[in-house]
Amino acid sequence: MSSEIVQQIKDRLDIVDYISRYVPDLKKAGRYYKACCPFHSEKTPSFVVNADNQTWRCFGACAEGGDVLSFAVKINGWTFAEALRELAQLVGIEFKPSNASQRALEERLDRLRNLLQAVAQAYHRLLMSSHDDHAQAALRYAREKRGFTDDTLRAFLIGYAPLRWDAIYKEMRQVGYSTEDLLAAGVINQNEQGRTYDRFRNRLIIPIRDEKGRVVGFGARALAADDTPKYLNSPQSELFDKSRLLFALDRARESIRAQETAVIVEGYMDAIQAHQVGYTNVVAQMGTALTEEQLKLIVPRYAKKIILALDADAAGQNAVRRSLDVAQRALSDDLGGKLAADIRILQMDDPAGGQAKDPDDVLRQTPHLWPDYVARALPVADFLIQKETAHLPPNATLQERREVALRVLPILSATSDNLYRQDNLQKLALRLRIDERDLLAWAKQMRQEQIAHDKARPRLKLKPSPPRPAPSPETAPDDEPPPLFFDDAPASSEEPPLFFDTDVAPQHTPKPKKTSTQSAPRLPQAESRLASRAAEGYCLRLLLQETSLFFEVRRHFNELAADDEALRRGALAPFGTDDFSQGDYRALMAVLEQALDQIDLSPLDFLRQHADPALSAEIDALLVEEDAWLARPIKGLSSDQMAIYKTLAMRARPPRSRQNDALRRTLEVRRARLRREQQELMFLIREANLSGDGHALASLSEQVLPMLRALRKLDEAIARLHQQL
Repeated sequence: MSSEIVQQIKDRLDIVDYISRYVPDLKKAGRYYKACCPFHSEKTPSFVVNADNQTWRCFGACAEGGDVLSFAVKINGWTFAEALRELAQLVGIEFKPSNASQRALEERLDRLRNLLQAVAQAYHRLLMSSHDDHAQAALRYAREKRGFTDDTLRAFLIGYAPLRWDAIYKEMRQVGYSTEDLLAAGVINQNEQGRTYDRFRNRLIIPIRDEKGRVVGFGARALAADDTPKYLNSPQSELFDKSRLLFALDRARESIRAQETAVIVEGYMDAIQAHQVGYTNVVAQMGTALTEEQLKLIVPRYAKKIILALDADAAGQNAVRRSLDVAQRALSDDLGGKLAADIRILQMDDPAGGQAKDPDDVLRQTPHLWPDYVARALPVADFLIQKETAHLPPNATLQERREVALRVLPILSATSDNLYRQDNLQKLALRLRIDERDLLAWAKQMRQEQIAHDKARPRLKLKPSPPRPAPSPETAPDDEPPPLFFDDAPASSEEPPLFFDTDVAPQHTPKPKKTSTQSAPRLPQAESRLASRAAEGYCLRLLLQETSLFFEVRRHFNELAADDEALRRGALAPFGTDDFSQGDYRALMAVLEQALDQIDLSPLDFLRQHADPALSAEIDALLVEEDAWLARPIKGLSSDQMAIYKTLAMRARPPRSRQNDALRRTLEVRRARLRREQQELMFLIREANLSGDGHALASLSEQVLPMLRALRKLDEAIARLHQQL
């Protein structure tokens, strides 16, 4: 079902119109559209939208691209299923889960969300209207001790959990919710004897919502002095994972987007206080260190600047350091710069020289000072250097200074911007009195050690597939996967080229010897896009059906790049997710790569368990037998075009190995991608030249030669594989 919905969305939703909603400066220039990339900071446009192919690509730090679904997933932080649902609704397509289990899951999650909303309203009613002495004490605490107004209590639906074992349990059972639902939602607990009881008792209740404003759990503040823990959250569940949530993001996201800055505080009380006094770009990480998943919720789609405003006590400062470590790992792994952000630390020192303040103190006592503190937030490099060298004596030994350098270098060098990295290292070199070249050498050594460590991680050990028997001449045509695509190359006894492309001039690939004067018909642009989709689908199909081929493919790309580091990290980087322009195939390939980096499950079992449920039907479609896969209807092709398509697809060919087939198909998919990018890159270079933008011209021109070298190597490799047929 997902492939049908994908195609319907693309038929009805123009990528230029959709991207323009998020990138208002997207301008038409010739046959393309260009703008500054919305996913990282840049001064000159490197973001291209190709209306003909309905694709987008960034030629700057991101080096990423895809279709309208890929853009929707990335810009909104949606899952693939969420993107399907939202875009389907946008264009008036009814979206239903593709199978019974998925429908059951969606219905179950909706039921739990409705339950949590009902519980939140019940808690709120008990706080605001109950005449119980304990409830009245809770209301006084919220108003007087926390300083919350009644408007704030209503806006955040703050409530009270009674000092009884079964208050919420009985109320929710009366309205029809089962014990199993209440347990699954984390509203009640069950002991070993099977007795159930309310999880929260005599606590101030803070509903925790996801970014869409749906209640997914609760935070509960103890009201009795001897009640522990002071703060108690809902348990981990299908809906609630505090490491993947930012409190108040549903209320803060538009303000964050407008200011391009997110301020992260430690707890939900701090965030509520900030919103009450008008600082609505504040969210909370709920007492934990910042996680990579939380970082990705706001960067890059909402914020370009992150300010950590955690408590001044030891726990808060340790959380700052842990958060920076997480950010460093995320940024280091993010070689494309997709998570590029200006991360700063807010220091709330007492102007009178007393003890440093917490966000809650400032927001309640002197809220007018908050903007000044935010404006004076320290860059990460300055904060770390200041913190790590604060107790370093003036006569510190080289060993002591080196230890400090090794502690802070990973974070200071975790940026894709060479200017920032160099500036950070210069500051550290000056403070530690260590030559900058030594710091650079240490940083390089640490990166190499980390790369070696990552490569040494255990990988999935796969049994080699048994060798396929050589087909007889009579069975050879039916035994081999047929070709899928054709262009206006002459027909021959060899297989026709994989892609037809109406936009790109063909490279000088050796062509098979002509044996016929017939030519394969050429399909219009709309069907050309369908052929590109099918090419990627066939590639993915090969890798899913025999996952051991994936390692052979990557080894082959590595050999092609040889010692050329520019190619190894760029145009001939290992085959993977970025080679797929189709949103659903990109999503599947990303999970397949994860599957091959673990050892607990077989790749297909991992894929079925971890891929978005909306893709389950597509997985099944890719794994069916060859004849069934070819026989499926292709939406958008007329009956005549389908006949031509299938006739050429089923053309007999000489036998070949499945490994060579996978190698050739992946090489051709990469070549087609690079050809599209080459045309778009030349467009940007021409535009930069016409506008006199020397910086952009130089930056873009650096990408040309590696791309040409890569295309030449791909042409040669594909020709060699053709000769082996």
